[in-house]
Formats: sequence, structure tokens, C-alpha cells
Amino acid sequence: MESIWLEYGWTLLVLIGLEGILSADNALVLAVIAKHLPEEEKKRAIDYGILMAFIFRFAAIFLISFLAGVWQVQAIGAAYLIYLGVKHVYATFFVKKNEGEEDEEDKTGAGFWPTVAKIGVADVAFAIDSILAAVALAVTLPATPLPQFGGMDGGKYAVIVIATIAGLVLIKFAANWFVQLLEKRPGLETAAYLIVTWVGVKLAIITLSHHNVGVLPETFAHSTTWTIIFWTVLLAIAIGGWFMSDKSKNSQKEYSN
Repeated sequence: MESIWLEYGWTLLVLIGLEGILSADNALVLAVIAKHLPEEEKKRAIDYGILMAFIFRFAAIFLISFLAGVWQVQAIGAAYLIYLGVKHVYATFFVKKNEGEEDEEDKTGAGFWPTVAKIGVADVAFAIDSILAAVALAVTLPATPLPQFGGMDGGKYAVIVIATIAGLVLIKFAANWFVQLLEKRPGLETAAYLIVTWVGVKLAIITLSHHNVGVLPETFAHSTTWTIIFWTVLLAIAIGGWFMSDKSKNSQKEYSN
């Protein structure tokens, strides 16, 4: 019995770290989506985003068996994140706009409530990814004497709940920090959207590996090969974005002032 709880403790630590990384991505997306708003509205939008992240992740905890079994939900989350990322990258690198056009677009298509709505949908997609990642680790644990809850062994369920709460705490503290970071390194915005796209690809892989879809082998989404590929690319985007982010705009402003 002691070996079981030792295994649970180690898995919980790993899962808290994983949820922390996914929550950091979520917090970064909140900051990026809200960055165009005036300062007061930006703070309110991020507060709404954090609240929705709490609600959706706790809802996902109680819908674990549903989220893990219905591939259409996973597909919608994947499609939205990929759309969000690709749209930004396309607009940044392939669509030329003058400053007036950009300002007009901010006024007409990116007001406070549309921004909050966009944050909410992103929160849903990240909640799905977070819970599916937690389930993938928790299901490998041995059974415990605890009663079943949420369609799972009580011990496995408890591990997921604790890790999710830890991730939510990080979202609370990280979102405002990322807002400040984006002001200093505006080039990180593109890296953030690339991360969003890559997380969407991860959800797409999970969808394609679902037993009712069968495009990929059912075990592939949680295989060592795919896990290494996913985290290697994610870290490469984050590190590359940090070193390639442009400080020059802020530096020029400070110099001119």
C-alpha cells in the first residue's frame, strides 16, 4: 500500500508541473488577447478571463468522463485554438495594413465584450486540454480503496483535482505578469499565438487518436514519441520567442521621451 501512495505522490508532483505549464500558456493567451484594450478594461477582461478559467476547469473536472469520451468536443477545442493562432500569424506576416486600418479594426472588432468572449472560448479549449492531459497521467495509476467519483477511481480523481487547483493558482498570479512582459517584449505575442496553435495541434492529435475516429493509433496521443515531440516543439517556440522578441520599440519610446 505504501508503494501505491508513493507512486501517487510522484505522479501528483509531475502533474502539478504539467498543469503549471499549461496554465502558464493559458495565462499568456489571456494577456495577449486583452493587450489591445485600455488599461482599466484590460485588467477587467483579464479578471473575467481568470474567473472563467476557474469555472471551466472545475466544470471540466466534473465532466471528465464526458470530455474523455466525446471526440467532437476535443475537435472543436482543437479547431478554435488552431484558428486563433493561424489567424494571428497570417495577419502579422501576410496581410499588410496601415496604421489607420489597424486602429479602425481595434475599434470595430475588438471591443471589451468581444474580447471577453474570445478569452472565454480560449479558456474552454485550454480547460479541455488540461483535463485530458491530467486524465492521461492519472489513468496509469493503480486502483485505490477509495470510492469512485466522476466515473473514475477516487484516488485518481483526487490527484486530478489537486493538480487542477494548483494550475488555477498559477493562472491567477501569471496573467498580470504576462501583461507586463508583453509590454517589454512585444515580439512574444507571435510566440504566444504559435503556442496556442501547437496546443490546438495537440488536441487535434488526441481527436484523431480517438477510438471512434481511428485516423491515428489509439495509443499515439499519449505515446512517448508524441510527448517528446510536443514538449520539444513547445519549448523551442517559447525559447525562440524570448530571444527573438523585439525590445526595440519600447527602447525607442523610452529614448525619445
